[in-house]
Amino acid sequence: MRKLSLLVVVMMAFFMIVGCSSGSDESASDDAAEKTMENLVVGYAQIGAESEWRTANTASIKETAEELGVDLKFSDAQQKQENQIAAIRSYIAEDVDVIGFSPVVETGWETVLQEAKDAGIPVIMVDRRADVPRELYATYLGSDFVEEGRKAGNEMNTLLPEGGKIVELVGTVGSAPANDRYSGFRETMADNIEIIDSQSGDFTRAQGKEVMEAFLKNYGDEIVGLYAHNDDMAIGAIQAIEEFGLQPGVDIKIVSIDAVRGAFEAMIDGKLNVTVECNPLLGPQFYDLALRAVNGEELPEWVPSEESVYYPDKAEELLPERQY
Repeated sequence: MRKLSLLVVVMMAFFMIVGCSSGSDESASDDAAEKTMENLVVGYAQIGAESEWRTANTASIKETAEELGVDLKFSDAQQKQENQIAAIRSYIAEDVDVIGFSPVVETGWETVLQEAKDAGIPVIMVDRRADVPRELYATYLGSDFVEEGRKAGNEMNTLLPEGGKIVELVGTVGSAPANDRYSGFRETMADNIEIIDSQSGDFTRAQGKEVMEAFLKNYGDEIVGLYAHNDDMAIGAIQAIEEFGLQPGVDIKIVSIDAVRGAFEAMIDGKLNVTVECNPLLGPQFYDLALRAVNGEELPEWVPSEESVYYPDKAEELLPERQY
């Protein structure tokens, strides 16, 4: 009986030790899994610095990381997809907690995003979408580019009630904003307005000026309107119109997208008629989503940003408030 009692005591002690050990490991595991902003490591693959908008977007990502204490690993792809893919692969190798990126074009991402998924690293698309299966990204944070195009089409209809011939400065070929702003504009454009030429200005001021010079050389006074997929291209086009001897905003009505400070200045000068907002200050929302994703929270497929439309009559009043 004494042997049996001793055996029972030993077995009870063993199970108590195992139970305590198991609970301790589980608690440690829970502690290790829980992330805060202060121990969050983020890899961010930015497109480049092609416009005022992108510069403001980058500043928001960097400054918010510093404010929150996030360890940010940042790369500038100089508008090349292969550079973004290489950056994402380096973040996977470094075992960051979350990867954020703004895809320069929509296609060609499936392989590298599958690699991130296999490594257990959530990916957040910011500003632009990639054409990939839903299971390869945690969420998309950004604008409704189709709706921006629709708004621009409605504004052009208002500016040109009698219709006429217009030209279009398209963004980077194959990018989500270029594709969507192109199609959205056509959804609402009036039947009496004709797009006589549409060329890419690659979202840059220099290319916008160059392409507009070619439009004016080919069509001259036939052009009564310009739709630019971003403000930087519109500002470049304004320079070309003035050098051609016409008045931007008067002889050629101009609608663009982004609502950067340069657009407000152009509206104050009477050279730009309307700018449709695309909000670049996405840093706070991005890091909030990043922390939720790494802690296992299910995120919606799309988190939209709030945006407005701006006109010359309020431009001078609103300019001091613009952060980009």
